[in-house]
Amino acid sequence: MVDILAAPQQGKADSALRTLSGISIAHWVSHFHLLVLPMLFPFLKDKLGVGYVELGFSLTTLAVVSGLTQAPTGYLVDHFGARKILLIGLVLGGCALILLGLHVSYASLIACAVLLGLANSVYHPADYAILAEHMDEARMGRAFSIHTFAGYLGGAVTPAIIAALVIVSGGVGALIASGAIAILVALLLVAIGIPEAGAHKKKPGHENAPKQAVITPALITLTALFMLLSLSVAGINNFGVVALMSGYGTSYSIANVALTAFLGASAAGVLAGGFLADHTERHGYVAAACFAANAAIVLLIALVTLPGWALTATMTAAGFLSGVIAPSRDMLVRNAAPAGAAGRAFGIVSTGFNLGGIVSPLLFGWIMDQSAPHWVFGASVIFMVATVLLSPFTERKPAKAATQP
Repeated sequence: MVDILAAPQQGKADSALRTLSGISIAHWVSHFHLLVLPMLFPFLKDKLGVGYVELGFSLTTLAVVSGLTQAPTGYLVDHFGARKILLIGLVLGGCALILLGLHVSYASLIACAVLLGLANSVYHPADYAILAEHMDEARMGRAFSIHTFAGYLGGAVTPAIIAALVIVSGGVGALIASGAIAILVALLLVAIGIPEAGAHKKKPGHENAPKQAVITPALITLTALFMLLSLSVAGINNFGVVALMSGYGTSYSIANVALTAFLGASAAGVLAGGFLADHTERHGYVAAACFAANAAIVLLIALVTLPGWALTATMTAAGFLSGVIAPSRDMLVRNAAPAGAAGRAFGIVSTGFNLGGIVSPLLFGWIMDQSAPHWVFGASVIFMVATVLLSPFTERKPAKAATQP
């Protein structure tokens, strides 16, 4: 009798593990694909005979397309199903890189950037819709943290993978292989049976239920929060090394070690944050507390020229705290999402990340052009303080499930 009762529970756990593994691998691909083109800029510059401004325009195109299509993709996820949209996104991103490899031209590069932007808009709404519907409620925070960690890992290993591919097969081979990875992952998700999710799954007796508004004050506030979160770390990620070198006399090697420590600790913080998110319901206050401490640490970096070991230690602490809040951030969105609209909710708020990604290079680049490297960290502190002030207003209790007929 015990075995009979335990079998369904074991089957459910195995299914959840397969789902989390598959979705996390897909998120790994999304972050990997975002860095493929930048890692191949030296090859593309020589092959196309263009400058870095023209190459940089391709990344701006990718960011703008992704930002404009995040919310509409969320609607597609909820209407047609997250699984279908996720598979389309993987195949689309893979084909974009393969086609660029087969026909390397500047027009193909821009077309590839557009397609990669469309593909990138799929991952957050589709991934989170599937996780929100199929993960155990008691472990939802940890599921979100593993998913986010996989994305961080994808970005971290991209330079090494692309370098190895270029050595083995050249730039064209690296493009084709990078695209083929996404298509293979799509086939893997089909093979392991990733479940469907979305509002298209109608429950008996709910066909005529009134539709709930998706663009709510809570989600608008969370979109602003996501933009502030992006801006608060983008300057450190992208301009931290040059700011430390030009403003503090830090050597190139020490500055890179400090930034690596920041990024690595962020990934570790994400995993720790998953456990924290599962043991608290005050996710907004968790985010506020972490970023208040983070603002104090980054302010110290902005004001004081630290020796190498102290700089690395403070950057490690700052990175860890910035990672801890990621699962709580995702839980805030899940709690604020109307029933059956997780895809749209995550699509809408993820637009904040894209807005931050568009604004931050211009803002922090302008700061460096003004010979004010200390303000790379100073501006980050301002955005962190704004995040602290906004976070408590994002608190929403999760909607209770409707009574089964």
